[in-house]
Amino acid sequence: MKSLAIAATGMSAQQLNVEVIANNIANMNTTGFKRARAEFTDLLYQAHRLQGVPNRTGEDPIPEGAQLGLGVRTAAIRNLHTQGNLDNTTNSFDLAVDGRGWFVVSNADGETLYTRAGAFNTNGEGRLVTADGYPVEPAILFPQDTVAVEINEDGEVYAKLDSQPAPQRLGQLQLAIFANDAGLEAKGGNLFKETEASGGAVDGVAGNAGFGRIRQGYLETSNVDPVKEITALISAQRGYEMNSKVIQAADDMAGVVTQGIR
Repeated sequence: MKSLAIAATGMSAQQLNVEVIANNIANMNTTGFKRARAEFTDLLYQAHRLQGVPNRTGEDPIPEGAQLGLGVRTAAIRNLHTQGNLDNTTNSFDLAVDGRGWFVVSNADGETLYTRAGAFNTNGEGRLVTADGYPVEPAILFPQDTVAVEINEDGEVYAKLDSQPAPQRLGQLQLAIFANDAGLEAKGGNLFKETEASGGAVDGVAGNAGFGRIRQGYLETSNVDPVKEITALISAQRGYEMNSKVIQAADDMAGVVTQGIR
């Protein structure tokens, strides 16, 4: 029976849906996390009767045929890059992008990556780095006698030194934007990588046209809405149960046929 295979694809799809929702809920307190949504499409169809074909020569074509769908498949798991709330931390090295834009960092292999999680700090050399120690690009180095840090909305970094009365400009933070944020490849650790689907990075400065502003002392929270996720979880669970009922019904029908043959 085709219904067994069709319902099996439905159960597999709903299982994936639950896994995506579980990952969203698990990261509801992850800084800069972007929730994901599973996208599905229907499978191929078997045509039992073609539409537009006349029954007999000279007759009008039939208006509709008979096509049987063969189930569902996963089309994509889409990351929804909507703005999260800004949480005030009062930490000078905590930065959030208010609007479009990604912080640019590099990993140990020199690979350029992008993040929205601005929970930065300084390493032993005084360089601005991520929570995992990846340096922010371009390099921002803080002198050892830095007593205060000021980062304005345009991403200009100033440090007040113990030896100087006036703040010293240390550099300019850079942001990157993409034509298709959903096409970025998630690498874990709140990091994303450029792909052909995302398009090339367009570098710029906060506050320029198309770029957001930088907020010092704030962190962007996850954009996961717990209420919506629980609602989606219940819906996925019900879908899974209904597909399992279809399998049970198909098995019962096959049992009736088997008993009839005996």
